[in-house]
Amino acid sequence: MERLTFSLRRQLILVSVLLLSLPWAGCQFIREMEGALRHGQEQALQATAEAVAAVIGARQELIYPDPARIVTREDPRPSVYALPAQHYISVDGYADGWEDIAEYTLSNPDLTAPLALSYRALTRGNSLFLLLKVQDPEVIYHNPGLSREPNGDRLILRTWRDGRRQEYVIATAAPGSVRAQAAGRRLRGIDPGRIAGFWQDARGGYTLELEIPLSYTGERLGFYVINTGARASGPVETLGNVSPLETRAPPWLIYSSDALQTALAPFAHGGRKIEVSDNQRWRVGELAPAASDASIPDTFWLLRLIYRSVLAETDLPSPPVAAQAGKMAGPGVAGALAGNPGSYRYRATGSSTHTLLSAAAPIRHQGQVIGSVLVSESGEQYLSLTDQAFSRLLGYSLFAIGLGALGLLGYASVLSLRIRRLSQAASRVIAPDGSISGAFPASGAADEIGELSRHYAALLEKLREYNDYLRTLSRKLSHELRTPIAIIQTSLENLEQEHQPDQAVYVNRARDGLDRLRRILDAMSEASRLEESIRSNPLILLDLVPLLQEVHKAYQAVYPQYAIGLAVDTVQARINGVPELIIQALDKLMDNAVSFSEPGAPITLSLGGKQGGWELAVSNVGPTLSPALAQSMFDPMVSQRASAGDTVHLGLGLHVVRLICEYHQGRVTASNLVNPPGVTVHMWFPRATSTT
Repeated sequence: MERLTFSLRRQLILVSVLLLSLPWAGCQFIREMEGALRHGQEQALQATAEAVAAVIGARQELIYPDPARIVTREDPRPSVYALPAQHYISVDGYADGWEDIAEYTLSNPDLTAPLALSYRALTRGNSLFLLLKVQDPEVIYHNPGLSREPNGDRLILRTWRDGRRQEYVIATAAPGSVRAQAAGRRLRGIDPGRIAGFWQDARGGYTLELEIPLSYTGERLGFYVINTGARASGPVETLGNVSPLETRAPPWLIYSSDALQTALAPFAHGGRKIEVSDNQRWRVGELAPAASDASIPDTFWLLRLIYRSVLAETDLPSPPVAAQAGKMAGPGVAGALAGNPGSYRYRATGSSTHTLLSAAAPIRHQGQVIGSVLVSESGEQYLSLTDQAFSRLLGYSLFAIGLGALGLLGYASVLSLRIRRLSQAASRVIAPDGSISGAFPASGAADEIGELSRHYAALLEKLREYNDYLRTLSRKLSHELRTPIAIIQTSLENLEQEHQPDQAVYVNRARDGLDRLRRILDAMSEASRLEESIRSNPLILLDLVPLLQEVHKAYQAVYPQYAIGLAVDTVQARINGVPELIIQALDKLMDNAVSFSEPGAPITLSLGGKQGGWELAVSNVGPTLSPALAQSMFDPMVSQRASAGDTVHLGLGLHVVRLICEYHQGRVTASNLVNPPGVTVHMWFPRATSTT
């Protein structure tokens, strides 16, 4: 019956996917929750904007104290825009307290004199405050001796009351407090002296700070400075937002009325900011965000950072900034003035993770759009409410991931135990001498480990059969060779019985040849088996340093009558090789060195780096090599021994060393020593590049 395989890879992938689904589901839940909160926040802001628009639309005078400004086309002349003052204004002619107020500059390059005028405006209560800075390199003060009418450099203020122009002149004979004088017919109930202030000298000109009753302006304000020369007959030049000869009404005075601020006050909530504009985008009302709610619980900063990073959107635009101070910009205001409410999201200024939500609504009066309302709020106001929920979600996710990790650890432990049992079974089956004893337990599991166990069992069974064949091969070979040897031996015995002259010499030679033939057959069998074993060994990552240190100790014990030394000039020497073959090559070289050395002579094992690889050498003191033999000594059947004795030396030992070096992608050479004379055999191996 065919087994159903369920691979370990599929099992691990399945478990990993289950774990990965937890943080993914958590992130999706967070995004859904954040989306729902954001939608609710947008709806709340939109409802607030529409409520504010409805309140203001019912009372158009909150935006337009003069209803005529609703239908007036945009005036090309600069209007005077005044912000509501947040603190008391001290009228002293200095710019203290005006640092945060936008400054408007007027200049005319066609003028003869380098004249420039900048102004700022504030409202507080029923008063309008003006700060004017005039750049005039030559200031001419009023000279009462010339005329009672103001002369010299002076300022003209122009207002509009009951459809009539009202002008006031401010001049002074010296720096100090000033009061306005009527520059023409004035209406009843108006006291020009209530327009008062200070005139102060400044570097390159002078500064005027004035307080004007708002009721005197009639919602319009124009001004210009008159610059006179040092001579009475010199040219007189003017600069301002109106010209002296104009008869039409001056530009509008735009400011936030106290009534509008009072109407906005009930809508103050948390961190919301409410802005109101007229139909020309002038900001006529603003309610700054209130203090944040201290009852919102704070969250650990790391959790808050992770939460904000998950929800961060880097493609959000920055909040729009108007090109002209006092005006409002952005698609929200433009859409509201076109009659279309909407919600918008921006990236908070100075932050990469915080967002700013805004909602715009049109202000309608009798079906006509007369302005817009923009309500803004930081996304933190609502996201902070989800911090505790996110903390709990993170805790649950960590618990689930930890539980899954424990499951994986247990599963991995089971796999490790199975692999360890497989390894122990293989160790018990294979004996130290390489023979296979006992039966390998094959697993019946339907995964890769079970399949590997069955493959091991089949492989070991084949190896057992092969080893049995090798063990019987020598007996079979001996049986085949014994017959011709017996024939030779029988012939020699017959020859001995005939008692012919010199028969003993021939008999001895025949016997010696017979013994040598037997030893040659044994040596050839050994060499053949060695060549086959070299090709069947896989390469592994091997460090020659500890290997050489270990065999050095063994050689000292095996050859105690020789002074065997060790010279290693590296800490680590890694190659891709077979330890048993390297040791076998060293054994051949050591046997060769001992054979050509006298007892007590030094024999040195050395290891060092050379030509991008490692050189392993064996040196001995004794006879040197002839040039011809140095080239051919590693070929088979080559030997330099003068007397072989009873031992057969076929010249296969060094040939085996060359086979081992070539199998390791290396080479072997020999060289003579000079003082003292001797021979060094060098084995070079390439450095290991990867684990094989």
